[in-house]
Amino acid sequence: MLLSPPFNSRTLPNRPLRLFAGAAIATAIATLVVAVLYAIFTTAAGAAAQSSRVDVLHLVGMTSIQAGLTTVLSLLVGTAIAWALNRLRFPGRDLIVGLFASAIVTPGLIVAFGLLAVWGRSGWINQTALALTGHSFEVPIFGLGGILAAHVILDGAFAARILLARLDAIPERRLKTGQSLALSPWTRFRVIDWPMLASSLPGLAAIIFLLAFTSFPIVLLLGGGPANQTLEVAIYAAVRLDFDLQGAVTLALVQIGICSSIILAAAAFAPVSASTGASAPPRWRDHGLTRALQWAVLAFGIVGFAMPLVAILIDGIGPGIADVMSRASFWRALGTSLAIGTGSALLTLTLALGVGLGRAATRAPLLRISIGAPAYAYLAVPAVVLSLGAFLLVRNAGLLPETAAPVVVLCANALLSLPFALATLAPPLDAIAEKRGRLIRSLGLTGWQQFRAVEWPLIGRDIGVVLALSFCFSLGDLGVIALFGTEDFATLPLLMYRALGAYRSNDAAAIAALMLVLTITAFVLLPKLVGKLTDA
Repeated sequence: MLLSPPFNSRTLPNRPLRLFAGAAIATAIATLVVAVLYAIFTTAAGAAAQSSRVDVLHLVGMTSIQAGLTTVLSLLVGTAIAWALNRLRFPGRDLIVGLFASAIVTPGLIVAFGLLAVWGRSGWINQTALALTGHSFEVPIFGLGGILAAHVILDGAFAARILLARLDAIPERRLKTGQSLALSPWTRFRVIDWPMLASSLPGLAAIIFLLAFTSFPIVLLLGGGPANQTLEVAIYAAVRLDFDLQGAVTLALVQIGICSSIILAAAAFAPVSASTGASAPPRWRDHGLTRALQWAVLAFGIVGFAMPLVAILIDGIGPGIADVMSRASFWRALGTSLAIGTGSALLTLTLALGVGLGRAATRAPLLRISIGAPAYAYLAVPAVVLSLGAFLLVRNAGLLPETAAPVVVLCANALLSLPFALATLAPPLDAIAEKRGRLIRSLGLTGWQQFRAVEWPLIGRDIGVVLALSFCFSLGDLGVIALFGTEDFATLPLLMYRALGAYRSNDAAAIAALMLVLTITAFVLLPKLVGKLTDA
C-alpha cells in the first residue's frame, strides 16, 4: 500500500504545487551556490602552485577580534538601551523605537562616512574645538576604534530593538507579581527581565558576529590600512587591486569554513525573530537614580546613533547637491540603484514566499530542512565571496564581467536579503498552516483562494517588511557591485566610494544624504503601503 505524502495530513491542506515550487527554488539556489563554490575550488586547485602574498592567519585573527569585540559591545549597548526604553514613557517614544529599528537597513557605508563627518579631521567636533580653543581635538577614527564604533552604532541599535521586543513580551501577570513584591530595579532585572533576554542572546550574538565578520564597506572606509584589513576587504583587494586570484580564493575558502561553522553552532540556539512589530507601552516605571540612569542611557544611544546620520543630512543637503544632481553619472547610478533594488526586492519576495509556502505545506522535518536550508546560503557565502565565485564563473565561461554584471548583482542582492526575508515570512506562514489548516481543508479552498483569503490578509505587513528590507539592502550594498562595477554600470554606493577615493568629500556627502533619505523613506513607507493594501 502506498503511503500518503507528508503534506496530506489531517491538519494541512494538500498543496503539492507549493511543495514542488519550494523544492524547485531550493534546488535552483543550491545549484547556484554549488556552481559558485565549484568555480572557487577549481580555481584554487588550478592555481595551487602560484605564490600569494596574503597573510591568512593575520587576517583571520584581525577579523575575529573585531567581530568578537563588536558582538560583546553591541550586546551590552543593546541590552542597556532596551532596558531604558522598556521603562520610559515620553512623547515621540515610538519614533525613537523606529529609529533603532532602522539600523538593520542603514547602509554601513553611510554610518562610516557619518562618523568621519563628526569625528574626522574636518569633522564637527574638531572644527568646534579649533574655533573655541584654538587646539584640535582629533579622534583616531581610522583603525580598529573607528571600525568598532561604526559596527556598534549599527549592531547595538539592532540588538536594542530585538531585545526590547523580548522585554515587551513579558507576561502582564509576572509584572504584577513583581510589583506586589516591591522588587528593586536590580532584582526585577535579574528575576524577570534576564530570563527573557538570555534565551535570545546566543542567537543574536551569532547574527551580530556574522554581520561583523563579513562586514565590507565599514572596514574598507575606516580600516586605515593593511593592519586592520579583514577577510572581505582582503578578498576585494586581491581581486580588484592585485589580481591575486590564488590569494582571493584561499581567503574565500577560509571565510566559508568559518562562517559555516558559526552557522552550525548557532543552529542549536533559539531563533531570533526578524519582525518585531510595534513596541508595547511601558508597564513598569522606576524612580530616583534608576530613572535618571535610564534617561542617560537613552540619550547616549540616541546621540550615538543619530548624530552621524544628522551630520550626513546637514553636510549633504546643501549647495553641493545641485552640482551632483546635474551630472549624468549620478542619474545613471540612481536609475541603476532603483532598478536593481526594485528587481532584487521582487525576486527576494518571490523566492521567500515560494520557500515559505513550501515549508508550511509539510511537517516532515527532513523535507522542511531541505526546502529551507539553501535560502540561508548567504550567511555561509557572504557578498564578496559570492561575487568572487560569480566573477570566476563568468571569467571561465569566456564572458566579459560587464556583460553579466546586471544579472549577477541582481541575483546576489536577492540572496543577500533572502535569509532575513524567510526569517520574517516563515513563522507566520507556519502558524497559519498549523492553526487554520483544518478550517482551510474543510472549506475546500484552492491554493490561490487560501493565499488570497487567509494568508495575504495575515502576512501583508510582513510582506511589506520583506520588500523594504530587501530594497534597502540592495540600495546600500557595496560588496557585490565592487567587483562588477564599471564606468557605465555603477550604483550610488559605488559612486559615493569613488568620490571619496578622488577626495571629493562634498560629492560623497550629497550622495550619502540622498541614499539615507531613500533608505529611510522605503523602510517606513513600504510596510505601511502594503499593509493598507492588505486591509483593503
